[in-house]
Amino acid sequence: MKKVIIFCFFVVSVAYIYAQKSSIVVDSQKVKIASLDHKKIKTNIPLTKAQADSAYIRGDYVSAIAIYEEILANKGESADIYYNLGNSYYKNNNISKSLLNLERALLLDPGDSDIRFNLDLVRSKTVDKVAFVNEVFFVTWFHSIRNWMSADQWGKVAIASFFVFTISVSLYIFGKKIGFKKIGFIVAIFAFIIVILANTLAYFQKKSLLDRRNAIIMVPSVTVKSTPTEGGTDLFILHEGHKINIKDSYMRDWVEIRLEDGNVGWVPVSVIEII
Repeated sequence: MKKVIIFCFFVVSVAYIYAQKSSIVVDSQKVKIASLDHKKIKTNIPLTKAQADSAYIRGDYVSAIAIYEEILANKGESADIYYNLGNSYYKNNNISKSLLNLERALLLDPGDSDIRFNLDLVRSKTVDKVAFVNEVFFVTWFHSIRNWMSADQWGKVAIASFFVFTISVSLYIFGKKIGFKKIGFIVAIFAFIIVILANTLAYFQKKSLLDRRNAIIMVPSVTVKSTPTEGGTDLFILHEGHKINIKDSYMRDWVEIRLEDGNVGWVPVSVIEII
């Protein structure tokens, strides 16, 4: 009876993990399809990353930008392409576009140290310097661990851990020696915990990809208003390249934004671009 109960628990675990992984894969594909729908460009001769890289090396940043943009339009989102595009915009002295594309690259590949380094470099060129609000330590800790890897990478960790879990459960159930059963039981517990954690982290990474609430100020400067009208009280001024969080986007022409320091206000939709 004991072995039957354990086996049932094992089957339920399989169903749970499979459902989680399937959700990650399907949703990841939706991101790419949505990207293609609104950026599609028709071309007779497909351009390649090698051509864009060659233009970048030659110092022809305008051509490199055009090719990278077309690749994204035709093939969907790519951390590498966003990274190269952000660097090209930086070389072409377009700070806001550089930050926008480097932020998109980081969103797709949060564990890439090169992206983070270049992003910090470009941020240092912006006018606004905002003091961050201190987070509770475990929130910062959770975000730090989550950003070690992308949603797909966390999914792979979950799958690998699940295989270890299945082998360990089998060893515990069918093992002949007490020592093997103990090892199987202990390893199964740790592997199952990692499976749950990896799936949780993958879920939150996936959520950040699908529900994009951050944006970049794309104009040289904009006055943030107290209400969503031009007649609203002037609160403060933001400059090109400033990263903001969208708090309310239900109005047609205005969005309510939140800054890193907690300040809120309204700006026209036309002055921002979603990361």
